[in-house]
Parts: sequence; C-alpha cells; structure tokens
Amino acid sequence: MEKRKGEGMKTGPQWFQGVVIVGLLGFFPLSVEAEPARWDIDPDHSVIEFRVAHMVVSKTAGRFTDARGFVEMDADAKTLKTIEATINAESINTNQEKRDMHLRNPDFLDVKQFPTITYRMKNYQKEGDTYKVVGHLTLRGVTKEVPLIGTFNGVTKDPWGNTRAGFTAEGTLNRKDFGMIWNKTLDTGGLVVGDEVHIHLDIECIKAKKP
Repeated sequence: MEKRKGEGMKTGPQWFQGVVIVGLLGFFPLSVEAEPARWDIDPDHSVIEFRVAHMVVSKTAGRFTDARGFVEMDADAKTLKTIEATINAESINTNQEKRDMHLRNPDFLDVKQFPTITYRMKNYQKEGDTYKVVGHLTLRGVTKEVPLIGTFNGVTKDPWGNTRAGFTAEGTLNRKDFGMIWNKTLDTGGLVVGDEVHIHLDIECIKAKKP
C-alpha cells in the first residue's frame, strides 16, 4: 500500500532540529540550582548562651541579649553559603548586675574598647543532619577559628506570612585565647573562673522578602 504524504519518517528541518535538541540534552542535562536566600536572625526568638566553671564546683550561665546577623542558604538543599553575626558585647546578662559590670570591664570583655563580637563562617562540612561549621570569631580584637556543631531544625510559616527557619549549635572556646586572663586562686588550689567557655545557640531566622 502506498504511504500517504506525511506518513512514515519525517525528514524535514523540524525533525532535524528535534534530533539535535535531544542529543544536546543528553550531553547537558537540565538542572536548575536554587539561589541561596538570605535569612535574617530574629533577635526576639534567638538565644546566645554560655556556661563557664565557677570555683570548680559549679557553673555560671549567661547570655547576650542583643545580636544581629544573617544566614545565606538553600533551605531545600540544606546547603549553606554565608553565616554572619554581630553581638553587642554590653548586652551580656548573667542575672547579677555586679558580676555583669565586672564582665564588661577590661578584665574580661572590655566593652568600651571592643563594643562588638563578630562571627563569620569560613567553611562547613555536613554529615547527615549534622553541620560542622568553622568560623572566625573576633572577640576583644582577637580573631580565632571557632568550630560549632549544629543542626538545621527545618522551615515553617508563621501566622503573619513569614517563612522561618531554626538552627541549634554548640561549641567551646578558651577565654585566654582572647586575652581574658583574669583569675584568682582559691585556698583549695582551684580557680575562681574556668578557662573553657561552653556556647549554646538557638537561632531563629526570617527569610528576607524580595524587593
């Protein structure tokens, strides 16, 4: 039976273009990588806490109540690009004003000369749901690498239309590395203040809206 015109294999220019496109897709598969979005730290729902040994037998806890910063990340891929934070050193609060005044003076934070503490991510590694972030902490004019081990707690919508994300992280630092060497020796031979400072962070961020 004679084939009608247009039946069977098409050999026109449209067919040729289709073959070329399919071939190119084989070599260059389509993949669209999302741009990292900016997420601003919500200071009203974030906690920056620390604990340090006191007179060997106990620990004193405190927090900084004024911090600003942002995270750049792809929340779907759970990948990070940037973490930056600035803490107002004077906002330290251990629920004891006399102690807080001592922590603000040159024996410790020296807030008049160094009013801010900053942290900027250098790199990170991810294993499962755990992130090991290495960042540059600048405290009292000294910059040291401080690692943090953290988790990404997910994303949610609040009742006002904002998209929120949460992080939890912990780390330690030696206060003497940053020039805070003040101490006193107890009669028993121990020290009034421990050198190692344990850090705990609960950070909530709000996704910045595009202009």
